[in-house]
Amino acid sequence: MTSEITLFVNPTAGRGRGAGAAQPAASALRAAGFSVRTVIGEDAADALVRARAAVRDGTGALVAVGGDGLVNLALQAVAGTRTPLGVVAAGTGNDFARSLGLPVREPAAAGALVARALKGELVRDVDLGRIGDHWFGTVLASGFDSRVNDRGNRMRLPLGRFKYDVAIVAELAAFKPVPFRLTLDDGSVRELAATLVAVGNGTSYGGGMRICADADMSDGLFDVTVVGECSRRTLLKVFPRVYKGTHLTHPVVSTYRAARVELATEGAGGVTGYADGEPVGALPLVARCVPGAVRVLTG
Repeated sequence: MTSEITLFVNPTAGRGRGAGAAQPAASALRAAGFSVRTVIGEDAADALVRARAAVRDGTGALVAVGGDGLVNLALQAVAGTRTPLGVVAAGTGNDFARSLGLPVREPAAAGALVARALKGELVRDVDLGRIGDHWFGTVLASGFDSRVNDRGNRMRLPLGRFKYDVAIVAELAAFKPVPFRLTLDDGSVRELAATLVAVGNGTSYGGGMRICADADMSDGLFDVTVVGECSRRTLLKVFPRVYKGTHLTHPVVSTYRAARVELATEGAGGVTGYADGEPVGALPLVARCVPGAVRVLTG
């Protein structure tokens, strides 16, 4: 394995934490004897071109320094290759790192973990989801949660996660259940009115909301969480339980496991799917779980 490591950095992640996290992570790697090269793109497309070039040129590892958006971009470069992925979680949500038990907002510790993993060849083969040719690591969200994302992304103020709190309140006032058609890999079709459908490779989204709390990133299957039709009052009672994963036992919640999930809406229109917090297109969407698609440095 080459001793040159590539830091793939989003300097604006976590309201500037990405830039601050790069230096202690790089210092930890250099202290362990690795040569560190930093990649920062002019925009997402340029950053991905540079990351793919580093992988093609044989970098010893691609280490994503930022949040889930940057990790998602890194996955597009390393998935299906032998190049391992390191994660220095410095964003707002950091759910990919949370799902794997990696350090969150501890850049020096994360850098040291990556160094130990490289020296000891401590690599975990992790499943990924795939929609067309796009990879994702955590959760594909649709319904209420994706509409909150839509609204939050259109808002300029407030900053950070607070705008999503405002967006939740606004969406609650306007929300109606969505008529979904859910097709699992056994061919069974479920037509249902649902508040949201989450397809989880990882356990959480939104900075620790354990929507698919029992998901295992090494079992070759998605965990699918369906929050059924319910009143706003019930949703307000159920939603806080998502942080501990206890919502899964509520009568309005159903769960399934499948390697292939097709999501469609019947006459609702305008439902966007979000994977790793990034928009991946309007429904219908087909997601496939690809076993061992990425090699993650886990220490």
